[in-house]
Amino acid sequence: MDFQFKDVYNISDLVQIMHILRAPDGCPWDKVQTHESIRQNFIEETYEAVEAIDKKDVPLLREELGDVLMQVIFHCIMEEEQGTFSFDDVCNEVCQKLIIRHPHVFGNIEADTPEEVLKNWDAIKMQTKSQEKLADSVDDVAKSLPALMRAQKVQKRSAKSGMDFRSPEQAAEKLPEEQQELFEAVKSGDKEKMEEELGDLLFSVVNIARLIGVDAELALTRSTDKFSQRFRAVEELADKRGIDMKNAPDPLIDSLWEEIK
Repeated sequence: MDFQFKDVYNISDLVQIMHILRAPDGCPWDKVQTHESIRQNFIEETYEAVEAIDKKDVPLLREELGDVLMQVIFHCIMEEEQGTFSFDDVCNEVCQKLIIRHPHVFGNIEADTPEEVLKNWDAIKMQTKSQEKLADSVDDVAKSLPALMRAQKVQKRSAKSGMDFRSPEQAAEKLPEEQQELFEAVKSGDKEKMEEELGDLLFSVVNIARLIGVDAELALTRSTDKFSQRFRAVEELADKRGIDMKNAPDPLIDSLWEEIK
């Protein structure tokens, strides 16, 4: 094996290591992986990096970003083996994209505020992607995104056409209607209809989040975390008082919940 051990490695070393692992005499696991087989790994590594950001854990962020970078190179090497593109090609393409989309830095376009920068970015993006209509940019939102995140991004792009609620209050007025339609679907017992109406209700809630400047995905994540913490506290309180939560009456469980809140 032609490899030089070092005290400190760089990006070139990482690329070489991944090539070695993918070689016929390399790692039995690494060399048989495909884009599809490690797709979930890519997602998990990205979320672990995000969690490090949320925790403000710098050493952990450094580690997790390395894992994300390894995934990027892993996929690049698979394509290089097929003669399609390499890691260098990916770096070249993203560099060109950044230069083109920042004409206020690398050209003679003026953009003095973040809003002007984003306006130019969107216009250049539509042009470079040959998007003639806003619907094209809406369709371009990745379907693999988490549902709340995708809904908010789709709404944000479609709102640029002028088709949008005028205020959060106006968007909120839609909720009772969507709730009623969901209740009627539940009464009907139609599974597909229930799914459709629940989706419409969630989509309406995301509209409100967008209009008040709240990240719907983050808001739900934090509410879920809050519920988990309170549930643990309720369970501990019930154990302390000798209460069997599974068989306790609802009013008693409700009182424990209110006490913890």
